[in-house]
Amino acid sequence: MKNFKFKINSNEYEVAIEEVVENIAHIQVNGLKYEVELEKKADKPAPIVRKPRPQAVKNDPVEPKKPVASGDLRMVNSPLPGNILDVKVSAGDKVTKGTVVVIMEAMKMENNIISEFDGTVASVKVKVGQSVLQNEVLLEIE
Repeated sequence: MKNFKFKINSNEYEVAIEEVVENIAHIQVNGLKYEVELEKKADKPAPIVRKPRPQAVKNDPVEPKKPVASGDLRMVNSPLPGNILDVKVSAGDKVTKGTVVVIMEAMKMENNIISEFDGTVASVKVKVGQSVLQNEVLLEIE
């Protein structure tokens, strides 16, 4: 049984649909029973059509690119976009694997950029205050 409340010309009606057989609906309006003839046989209610929701795409976390060898020079690249706060080395300095070479601000956090190699700094490609993009070369080590 389905119950409904209607207001027609300021008059309130409580309607209960008891059952529908073929094209005859058995209803109660304000407690009085009626048989209502429908125009055509009542079918199953129309299916609800819903637009498919887009599926959330699960992206793998972005891993910083490993420095790429170029001849005998190895690059230290920016792992993400940001601003250079400090350059800890200069050309000619010897560095070991794990040495902090650049400090950069990204996503409102200070990030230590470390050398992944032992060697000598061949050139520094950035300066303090510079904005860099992800994978931009920060310095070269030979």
